[in-house]
Amino acid sequence: MRRLSTATAQEGNVQPFTVKNFQVRLAASDADLDASQALRYRVFYEEMAAIPSPEVQARRRDFDHFDPVCDHLLVLDMNGGGQGSVVGTYRLLRRSVALQHSGFYTEQEYDLDGVLTHPGEIVEVGRSCVDAAYRSRGVMQLLWRGLADYVRVHEIQVMFGCASFSGTDPTQVGAQLSYLYHHHLAPEAIRPRALPELYVSMNLLSASEVDGQAVLNDLPPLIKGYLRVGGYVGDGAVVDHQFNTTDVCVIVNTDQLTGKYERRYKRLAAEQEES
Repeated sequence: MRRLSTATAQEGNVQPFTVKNFQVRLAASDADLDASQALRYRVFYEEMAAIPSPEVQARRRDFDHFDPVCDHLLVLDMNGGGQGSVVGTYRLLRRSVALQHSGFYTEQEYDLDGVLTHPGEIVEVGRSCVDAAYRSRGVMQLLWRGLADYVRVHEIQVMFGCASFSGTDPTQVGAQLSYLYHHHLAPEAIRPRALPELYVSMNLLSASEVDGQAVLNDLPPLIKGYLRVGGYVGDGAVVDHQFNTTDVCVIVNTDQLTGKYERRYKRLAAEQEES
């Protein structure tokens, strides 16, 4: 496997920050990337029952040819000192980088023509996961704050990527898919569409058959997070048998993401000054 280009990780001047015992920063070494891939393996393959290739299984790492050219956002638990252990990660691929290499991972499942015609910088987000022992400790929120910083530094206007429901039977999440289709379908001009050979209709139930509040309570936290910052979904789900998931394509205008976190951390800073 090609090694991580540390120049890619460092060029954006996304500054690390620390909250209590957690540090948030971009991967800057092969060891960082290896730790991120080890966490992804534990979550995707051991916990969520993805099917590994022989090489992935032998190395006990989730990896592909996109990893070396992506930025990898990390949350590390610094208790115990040293370099800390990676407990949360997000994989980020900007258009300006993707055009120089193999394009976007999402293009394996979705037609992105509408997204790709959007002016300015865009970023693909994916491979998001948090260690099971840390999911009630705010690590996902730290990843979102780091993502907001990354978006601001690189002047990213749109982010997109695949988000997943567990399992490969779309009818088992028919209410959730139908809710997204009826209430959060992306504007047609930028709407991704599942590739014809992979397309699964999300319009499985009529709008009147869907209990919106119940569905919102049951949505995966990551998808719910995208909706909270104004996210949309593309047309069509895709069943990913390797990862044991049913995928949707999510698109987010980053204005709401950066605005939310600027307001939140300005408020926290003001509270600290008053205390």
